[in-house]
Amino acid sequence: MSEQIVIVGPGRMGLALGAALHQAGEVERLIYHGRTLEPPPHPLFDPEGGAEYRLGPHPVPAGTTIVILAVPDQALAEVAHDLALVATAPPGCVALHLAGALSADVLTPLHSAGYAIGSLHPLQTVADRWSGGDRLFGAAFALAGEPAAIAAGRRLVSALGGRTLLIPPALRPVYHAAAVLASNSLVALAAAAARLLGQAGVAEDDAVPSILPLVRGTLDNLEHLGAPAALTGPIARGDLDTVRLHLARLSREDRALYCALGLETLRLARAVGLDEDKAAELESLLSSA
Repeated sequence: MSEQIVIVGPGRMGLALGAALHQAGEVERLIYHGRTLEPPPHPLFDPEGGAEYRLGPHPVPAGTTIVILAVPDQALAEVAHDLALVATAPPGCVALHLAGALSADVLTPLHSAGYAIGSLHPLQTVADRWSGGDRLFGAAFALAGEPAAIAAGRRLVSALGGRTLLIPPALRPVYHAAAVLASNSLVALAAAAARLLGQAGVAEDDAVPSILPLVRGTLDNLEHLGAPAALTGPIARGDLDTVRLHLARLSREDRALYCALGLETLRLARAVGLDEDKAAELESLLSSA
């Protein structure tokens, strides 16, 4: 254990990251700063949990190697300003935020206070503060910022057995949009599929449980075969009759979603060798429905 870490913000991601680093044996000392008098319920704050809690903003103790700002994106500038006013940085200390779309510039007040600044965005979804830390092992993390900050981020990613992604500041919004498509949009798409199952007569309680094995099977294929080989279904086969049948029975709103996703599916199907005549017919059908 070599890191002494302060995490500002005991929310879902802050707690998950702290728990993962503690489990990895990477943290010699772990302190949380929060806005309430008492810490939130979490094993980290149990007597044997290993984490301390302080009402913030609070001076960062001497010897701290990394400060992580795990607060909502819109609060980052204010929290960085408040922390910078409390005290200057301990020698060699790094400050990282966890926002996916923002550059390190939002931490400029901390740079002025002596911190090397950067960002460390986990490319993973954490919906549960209790078990979320387990999901961070092996995840990818997007790093950016000053060299010392990137080096500190690499140490944390290495401790979690993760993958480092170096994303230029100007391209972080594109990177974050990709994360939204892979996670949030997947949930929305599953909800839309469940809704269509309901229209087909499936009971509400059966809809999502019926979809999940299909989703898991698709993700398994994606992991082991890659995106092109994992693609199945009528568009991949060039089955225009089935696609026409789908479009004829969908509402205007659902048809628009089907066509937008269908055109993206067609792009992939073309890349893996779909007959161009069939592809052109499908493109015309999906573009005009």
